[in-house]
Amino acid sequence: MIEALLLALALAMDAFAVALTQGARFRPSPRGGLAIALTFGVFQALMPLAGWVIGAVALIYVEAVDHWIAFGLLTFLGVRMLGGHVGEEEAARALTGRTLLIAGVATSIDALAAGITLPTLGLSPWLAVALIGIVTFVMSGAGVVLGRRAGDHWGEWAERIGGVILIGLGVKILAEHSGWL
Repeated sequence: MIEALLLALALAMDAFAVALTQGARFRPSPRGGLAIALTFGVFQALMPLAGWVIGAVALIYVEAVDHWIAFGLLTFLGVRMLGGHVGEEEAARALTGRTLLIAGVATSIDALAAGITLPTLGLSPWLAVALIGIVTFVMSGAGVVLGRRAGDHWGEWAERIGGVILIGLGVKILAEHSGWL
């Protein structure tokens, strides 16, 4: 359960960073903030579900090296988030309508890749998907509100914390499956 919560928190960080910036720069109405949170939450839940299906089908072919694949994907995503490049385009303009949907997809691509690793975590994928969606919804809503009040300089730190968590999860999976833990 803790792994699922950490994964959900890490994956929600890029959506949180974009929502924070949206709140600071464009001051969306409460309805607009809800639309951002709901869109990010739904996409962050759907993408790992799609990744889980891909991972479950491929697991029988890659079971001997699945921990290396999980480690590689999560580390890649984590390093990318550490670089602070996730969500730059999405944060540059106000998110409404079609651009909000595009941002929902763009901020959840990492969740698709992380979803591929769900079969290696040994927990209910439905629980993980629900947690990812709910945590992203809550954090994105909080990001818009916080951004309206505090500005957007916290977004980079949120992404970096998410990156560290993803790398940590990848290392943990590798260590458990390799017998180091």
